[in-house]
Amino acid sequence: MKPEQPATPIPPKNAGMGRLPATVQWFVLAALSVVFAVALEAIGIPAGLLMGPMAAGAIVGMNGGTIRLPRQFFFCVQFILAMMIAGSMRPDLFATFSGNWPLFLAVILSVIGVSTLSGWTITRMRILPGTTAIWGSSAGAASTMLLMADAYGADVRLVAFMQYLRVVFVASAAAVVAHLWVSGAESARATALFAPIGALPFLATLAVGIVGGLLGKALRVPAGAFLVPFAIGSALNVTGALTIALPQWLLALSFALLGWNIGLGFTRTIVAHARRALLPTVVSILVLMGFSALLALLLIKAVGIDPLTAYLATSPGGLDSIAVIAASSDVDLPFVMALQTARLLIITLIGPVLARFVADRA
Repeated sequence: MKPEQPATPIPPKNAGMGRLPATVQWFVLAALSVVFAVALEAIGIPAGLLMGPMAAGAIVGMNGGTIRLPRQFFFCVQFILAMMIAGSMRPDLFATFSGNWPLFLAVILSVIGVSTLSGWTITRMRILPGTTAIWGSSAGAASTMLLMADAYGADVRLVAFMQYLRVVFVASAAAVVAHLWVSGAESARATALFAPIGALPFLATLAVGIVGGLLGKALRVPAGAFLVPFAIGSALNVTGALTIALPQWLLALSFALLGWNIGLGFTRTIVAHARRALLPTVVSILVLMGFSALLALLLIKAVGIDPLTAYLATSPGGLDSIAVIAASSDVDLPFVMALQTARLLIITLIGPVLARFVADRA
């Protein structure tokens, strides 16, 4: 039998900022985002255009805000970021991975194993019921884990809280580490916001991204709006069939929208519902982050990559936020994304079976 959970007071639907018109809420969100983003960029924090809006979104969401990023906008964010990363892929990356695939596979499976163990421990302590803790602790893309958790009958609200809290912790830590690593030097790639780009490459990039994203959704590929354009764009870029071109203003807007999507997920209802699981969730996140840092040391010794690249490559999600931080730092972006993508694909394939197997024995 599932342990009886204490009743949790649910805040009124229209409390705090929820009483304000949606246009006012969006204005407050945008204003806070600009302030935070400018401040973070000024002190040299990588991906300030992601972290600032994410913090602003969390403030609005936890103060009763009712606005949410429309699905169509998030779809655009996914394929734009996918094409941005695809533009950095290079042929020699495949040689690196083919020569070290046992090590990389071991690293990926280790992260998945520790995250699953954390979920199993929380379940055994009767803090959360059934597969909820398993899915909430899974080191995959948060949006993908939410879809799978819902399909397997877990408490989606708690899974969302655990997943997005980990994304915030990991993204914040990665941004701070990147800032400390460059020791105050300019980490972001300085490019004029409105620098001119070729019209035909830009339109071709958008066309491939849109078609790939729609194909991923039509085929019901987990995180398909990101992974399918990324795969197609990488193949075309590596072979020289496509020159990927995206204006900096569009990337900056995409970073901000991604930050809003994460931050606005922290609503009063979800936080109140998850209050009992807060401390165990934070502890499990810190344990997973510490273990991932140890794996980064292993990669540094075995492959000879720089520490910041290794840290970002082993960071336990989310893939899209790590991509933004990596793209804003002086790291080997293709290496980071190859390892992150491989982990997402593996957890997507084995996640359902693993969650059911562990939950049945918890």
